[in-house]
Amino acid sequence: MNTGTKKLFAMPLLAGITYALLWLAAGALIASLFLHFTEMKESSLGTMAYVIHGAAALIGGLSSGKRAESRGWYYGSALGILYGIIIIIVSFLASDIALSLHSFLLLLTVIGTGAFGGMVGVNLRK
Repeated sequence: MNTGTKKLFAMPLLAGITYALLWLAAGALIASLFLHFTEMKESSLGTMAYVIHGAAALIGGLSSGKRAESRGWYYGSALGILYGIIIIIVSFLASDIALSLHSFLLLLTVIGTGAFGGMVGVNLRK
């Protein structure tokens, strides 16, 4: 890959992962506020985590696709893979959580929503 290609590939992913992590932080804050101020039980956090990760990957995919201008599904999927790997590594390092079916489902969720967000993001540009 020449430097021009590396630059073109890195910029949409960098912007997308930044937006995805910002939305993840906002989602985690909202979830913790819901837990504290409402009667919501911790047992529903599993479903809420999938929704938060999916929304973060969707927004990241939108951002990647919008900046890429073409092949939105490609950039959105790449973002989903990168985001999923980051989340799995952080959860392993922070909580010593091993790979499981939930990790695989999370990865599938963020790849799918990232790809969809990338497709929509490319079409927002036009």
